[in-house]
Order: sequence, then C-alpha cells, then structure tokens
Amino acid sequence: MVRLVGEEGGPRVVPLAEALGLAKSKELDLVEISPDQDPPVVKIIDFSKFRFEQLKKAKEAKKKQKVIHIKEIKLRPSINSHDYTHKVNHAKEFLEKGDKVKFTLMFRGREIIHNELGFKVMQNIQSDLESIAQIEKKPSIEGRNITMVVAPIVTGVQKK
Repeated sequence: MVRLVGEEGGPRVVPLAEALGLAKSKELDLVEISPDQDPPVVKIIDFSKFRFEQLKKAKEAKKKQKVIHIKEIKLRPSINSHDYTHKVNHAKEFLEKGDKVKFTLMFRGREIIHNELGFKVMQNIQSDLESIAQIEKKPSIEGRNITMVVAPIVTGVQKK
C-alpha cells in the first residue's frame, strides 16, 4: 500500500500495483516523495522534471549560504610600527569582507622567554580592531606561537 498524492480527489491510499498501473497509463513515472512515512508517499510525475526541480532548489539554497574564510596574518614580537600598521589594515579589509582573521605571533629561539611582548602586540591589535571586530578566541600560547582569532561584528548588512 502507498499514499498517492497529486491526483484529482486528493491523497488516497492504493495498492502499489494500482499506482504503478496509473503511472504507466499516463506514460509518467511513480516517484517516492517521502519513504519514511507509513504508508510511503508517492506521486505520478515525470522523474527527469522532478530531479531538475530538486537540483534547482539545492542550487538556490547553496547561493544563499555565506562562506566564511579564515585569513591568517603572521607577526613577530619585534615587529616595527609600519609593518604592524600594514598588517592591521589588511586585517580590517578581511573583516569588512566578512572573513575571520587568525593572528599568529611567532617566536624564534629564546624569544619565547619574553612572551609578554607577544601578548602586548596582541593587546594592541585588539584595541585597534575593537570597533569592527570581536574576539572569537583570546590570545593563547600554542607551542612557540601565540594565536588569536577575531571575527567581524555581525550587523544587518555586510559589505562584499
């Protein structure tokens, strides 16, 4: 037994053989719409048209999704002011496009002993970006690096 929908007279429960016979007489296909119901829901339609509609719906849903990329900016604890400004400006551009930014501050050799310098640089970045970004992951030491992730502040409309 199957529930046949889309026919005149509304949905009705018929034997599978009868539904197949109706589809064959109309030179169309019997398509299972909802197999998890009891009885399963079927419809008499052109299968290629049904597949086209499903693909079209999936494509529309995919268009409406916003893909968020994570851009990485690498720094050193002894960065000079011009390079720092340049990298922060790059981060602002990424954030305005709607991307997240991961800051990685790398230590070499014995620089890790003075990790407070690295945290100071990260603190400066936070203060420079506080108007357009929110901290998603606070600065933390991971091996010989300090990492921090910032995301754009969500507003009604984002620039593309």
